[in-house]
Amino acid sequence: MRIILAKSAGFCFGVKRATRMAFDATEEHDHLSSLGPIIHSPQLVRQLEEKGVRVVDEVPAAGEGAVIIRSHGVTRGEMEQIARRQLEVVDATCPFVKKAQEFAAELSADGYHLVLVGEEEHPEVQGIVSYGEEGRVSVVADPEAAERLPRSSKIGVIAQTTQSFDNFNAIVGVCLRKAKEVRVYNTICDATSVRQQEAKSLAARVDLMLVVGGRNSANTTRLAVICRELQDNTRHIETADDLEPGWLEGVETVGLTAGASTPSWLIEQVVARLETLAGT
Repeated sequence: MRIILAKSAGFCFGVKRATRMAFDATEEHDHLSSLGPIIHSPQLVRQLEEKGVRVVDEVPAAGEGAVIIRSHGVTRGEMEQIARRQLEVVDATCPFVKKAQEFAAELSADGYHLVLVGEEEHPEVQGIVSYGEEGRVSVVADPEAAERLPRSSKIGVIAQTTQSFDNFNAIVGVCLRKAKEVRVYNTICDATSVRQQEAKSLAARVDLMLVVGGRNSANTTRLAVICRELQDNTRHIETADDLEPGWLEGVETVGLTAGASTPSWLIEQVVARLETLAGT
């Protein structure tokens, strides 16, 4: 059995940076909390917890040590709370997410109705939305949702950084029919686009496609959706323990990719498990 690993599988620049900052912070602070999980990898979050990092849902009280801002960023209100409580900050927000937040604020200040292409419940999206003007922001997940947008004189469009470019492009097309003026900022991270293109190419030429990463990871889930469109025999797994021997029956070629928040050691464990199951 042949195993083909996508060239760019695993950590992207922003996640590498956030992870490094978080582990470095454990050496510098006695009391450390993370406002939400630093990245969407339950296994890595557990490693940080073992080093004393508490994952919290609310801004800690004054005097409770330093706080890590996750790679997905947080809301403007939470940042203001942190400043008021004079907490020391380890800001691990991905620079691409930070740029999307800045564009949201700019478009709102310039009078545009902000359309954010993304998943409404995702923490990155909630953070970006908070930088827009309340009541003048719409989050849309697909072109069908965009069709329900009200007409506006000016629409500004940005995207969750892990969005599919095809989906973003289709929604921009709908917005062009909804407004006299449309300003678009492509805030999709290059690493996301590269991973999606590699996944498409790989899924089209293998017998089994495996996508490794947290089930709570938006970019990993999207990779699985993209692969499944080209290869019905696609499986989204978190760890090597999720692999089932029966999946390999009659399979000659396995494709393997991983989300941008998947640690390299998890990918290596999956490869090792595949080789054991295949008897190589």
